[in-house]
Amino acid sequence: MSDVIETTAATVNSTPAGGDDLLVVRNLKKYFPITSSFFKRTVGNVKAVDGVSFSIKRGTTMGLVGESGCGKSTIGRTILRLHDKTDGEVLFDGVDIFSLNREELQKMRPKLQIIFQDPYSSLSPRLPVGEIIGEAVREHGIVPEEEYDDYITRIMKACGLQEYHKDRYPHEFSGGQRQRICIARALALNPEFILCDEPVSALDVSIQAQIINLLKDLQKEFGLTYLFISHDLSVVEHISDTVGVMYLGSMVEFADTATLYDKPLHPYTKALFSAIPIPDPDAKMNRIILEGSIPSPANPPTGCKFHTRCSECREICKHKAPEFREVEPGHFTACHLYDEQ
Repeated sequence: MSDVIETTAATVNSTPAGGDDLLVVRNLKKYFPITSSFFKRTVGNVKAVDGVSFSIKRGTTMGLVGESGCGKSTIGRTILRLHDKTDGEVLFDGVDIFSLNREELQKMRPKLQIIFQDPYSSLSPRLPVGEIIGEAVREHGIVPEEEYDDYITRIMKACGLQEYHKDRYPHEFSGGQRQRICIARALALNPEFILCDEPVSALDVSIQAQIINLLKDLQKEFGLTYLFISHDLSVVEHISDTVGVMYLGSMVEFADTATLYDKPLHPYTKALFSAIPIPDPDAKMNRIILEGSIPSPANPPTGCKFHTRCSECREICKHKAPEFREVEPGHFTACHLYDEQ
């Protein structure tokens, strides 16, 4: 790869084990206003993200899981400042993303990249692949003009693409190849952090494995840090070092992957994990079925948001929201079942 990327990879990989957090999110909130149809007055808010906190260590992957509509993608887009925040802080390498002015944010952009869910709609059908990958490289001056062509070739090869693919258009590629193009576009800007917003959900299972392995290889080579958003619990277990579980805009549990999958604490997490298929025809699955439907984020229940569907609901759950706290070393949850501990 180019000297630019090799230098950055060496710098990141020289960070001591257990180094500082690259990304810190504190009490992040993102509300979308609901306006009346006639007077356009704000009559309420959709609480897409409602006070979420977590951190990601440099060179690691955090998985973010939950049902559709729980706020996973909104968290990611707010972190990248594609949405304005309602409240809270997002610190990237110690810098508050939302304190940056337009010029400072422009300089920060290459360090934070995103891989979108749909690898076709996120690629311009009017540009050849070489231009798609290199457009932002020119904009940000990542490499000198005389090195540009060779740089794009090396980036493409690192992502499993060939040099002759430069002159082809997105419609000429398969779904897996298109996602490789999206990964190459993000990698070309020499990032430190990449938001993976369900990057394999639109792909066949066999292709999913190839893309996941590619992401892991690139992370090892360049010291990348990922926030991996997905609804596929098996994929998240395979790629993540830590995992956060979302429900209706709030984080209900967070721990390292092995701990969370071996010993989930929150009733919602237990219900999610009970749905993971077991590759043994003789094994019995103790499936936990959640009753009722997901409440509206525009009008969430009082107390614990999950109490309307929880089989272990107590009276306190209906009136008082549980505190998100550390129940065991490194294992956080928001549930009144552990208040006495």
